[in-house]
Amino acid sequence: MVELNPQAILSGAAKFITEPERTVKLAERFGDEAYFAALCIRSGMVAPELPHRVAQILRAFERYGVIGAGPTAGAIRHGDRVAVVDERGALTYAELDRRTNALANAWRERGLEPGEGVAVLVRNHRGFFESVFAAAKCGARVILLNTSFAGPQIREVAAREGTDLLVCDDEYVETLEGVAAPRRGRFRAWAEEPGEDTLDALIASASTGVPPKPRQAARVTILTSGTTGSPKGAPRGTPRSLSLLGGLLDKVPFRARQTTEVCVPMFHALGFMQAMVGVGFGSTVVVRRRFEPEQTLDSLEEHGASAMVVVPVMLRRILDLGEDEIKSRDLSALRIIFSSGSALGADLATRALEVFGPVVYNLYGSTEIAYATIATPKDLEADPGTVGKVVRGSVVKIFDDDGHELPAGQTGRIFVGNLSQFEGYTGGGGKEEIHGLLSSGDLGHFDAHGRLFVDGRDDEMIVSGGENVFPAEVEELLASHPSIAEAAAIGVEDERFGQRLKAFVVLSDGARLSEDGVKAYVKDNLAGYKVPREVEFLDELPRNQTGKVLKNELRERAARRRSP
Repeated sequence: MVELNPQAILSGAAKFITEPERTVKLAERFGDEAYFAALCIRSGMVAPELPHRVAQILRAFERYGVIGAGPTAGAIRHGDRVAVVDERGALTYAELDRRTNALANAWRERGLEPGEGVAVLVRNHRGFFESVFAAAKCGARVILLNTSFAGPQIREVAAREGTDLLVCDDEYVETLEGVAAPRRGRFRAWAEEPGEDTLDALIASASTGVPPKPRQAARVTILTSGTTGSPKGAPRGTPRSLSLLGGLLDKVPFRARQTTEVCVPMFHALGFMQAMVGVGFGSTVVVRRRFEPEQTLDSLEEHGASAMVVVPVMLRRILDLGEDEIKSRDLSALRIIFSSGSALGADLATRALEVFGPVVYNLYGSTEIAYATIATPKDLEADPGTVGKVVRGSVVKIFDDDGHELPAGQTGRIFVGNLSQFEGYTGGGGKEEIHGLLSSGDLGHFDAHGRLFVDGRDDEMIVSGGENVFPAEVEELLASHPSIAEAAAIGVEDERFGQRLKAFVVLSDGARLSEDGVKAYVKDNLAGYKVPREVEFLDELPRNQTGKVLKNELRERAARRRSP
């Protein structure tokens, strides 16, 4: 269960306080925890239960921890309710609990020990849930691998993280050629052909009885996206606070026993969090191996989903279907469109609010810092470019290069602290820290109303003719052009100004726009030194599976074009 103690309460975001403030801050933290507990009750996640059921649920949490106990608690509270829907059909909570018991027992029979690493390389389907929950019931270290990794990246991560057992889908078997099978074995989750090495075969061969309590609690390692270098492991242990869940419920009206469409990859922090929250709520989590906008709309209507979890590029693809296509479905149950993973942007936020209504929520955070801010529909209606106000339980500060806090309206480096941030990468090292707050890697500012705005990455800002230029500002402007579907900008060398921007533009279907037209649009709306030096038109921007633009690939492309 959640592990609360005074030392934990005063860690993380509260590291920057002085000694005289500690008593006040401790009282505030306990007050926050009481408030978060009340939110859990209001959401229906915590509800009255018969005494014997309460005892069974508490034993499950004591035995397996927060993650491993999820399907067991669900089976006790609402065993016949559907837990997961994928292309293979539906699994109830009782079925999910029995299947994960059997898989955990099968892996233990094959020698898997608590603390050993179980790497999961699968798409969104029941095999993901089964692998993660079974590994947690074994007390293993769960390592969530990015399904877009190439063979060398998988080998590097597997070696660094210490992989003792590997679960993969059939489609990744070829990618794994040359990767030695871990000592506890390699097993297939989504299998086109049956075999003894499939999860189904293991589950059918083992007891569904309750696995013994492991000697240590499970841990989960989520990998960074690797867009700016090699993917790093950010491990998570037992939550020390209710803030991770309470901060979410304070801003977003998630409710228990609803239906959530999780479109984002579950190996990503956003997808994993929402999948686990859905199970904790006793909700039905709908997933598919691949995202298709038309199928998603059909599924939202078919299952009466109350929430949809997306990254911005997914939301854009849905909106690109057209308002008539969207309105042809009955989406009256949809109360939440929850977006994160990359910048939502003012133009996309405005489009989404116009088509879907006041149901769009945008989270700003990262694998390392968890939550920082959440923009509610009211925030986005007031200013669609904001990433929202600070989530309760978190602290967000804007610092200059000398570590001094900046007032509202001034741009500086964003630093975040809370009780959910990571404690360092598995390979060593961590994020820059000031007064116990971690760098988000972004530049931004607050407005007079306490809303945060992200102005760009601190490693992407360029100096052009002595002026600071943020590519994100130009990208945001270009995205508002009626002929432009999406755009990205990077810094390139310029003989006159030192550096200038280069823009990569994807036109909307059937649209026509010249390079001079792009430059003129920027010149008409922004300062002259922000006009791109050159514009290159692409069919699509390179992105990873969580929707982030791969700017390293754009820089390499620009360098090749400059080379003689």
